[in-house]
Amino acid sequence: MVALLAAGMNDTLYTVYWVVLITCLVLIFLTALVTVFIVLFQKSNSDGIQGITASSETFFGKHRGNSIEAKLKKWTWIALAVMSVLSIVVYIVQIIAP
Repeated sequence: MVALLAAGMNDTLYTVYWVVLITCLVLIFLTALVTVFIVLFQKSNSDGIQGITASSETFFGKHRGNSIEAKLKKWTWIALAVMSVLSIVVYIVQIIAP
């Protein structure tokens, strides 16, 4: 496949193709790692073990956590959107290349 791709392109276009493709794939990998870490930092929606321990939270502690959780949720959606856009770019670049 690489030989067919190289035969139909000049050297500059071939180099640009591989640079764009590898850059997008590396960015997708890094975005996936960031997304995993952001999701791991988020608090679970279910009570789980916390319902058994009956931990008491103050008003301020409860709302401060919500703002941090809201920011983490927002960054999760941003990271997923970036990963989706990069995936579409890789797909389009592969279609246009030949």
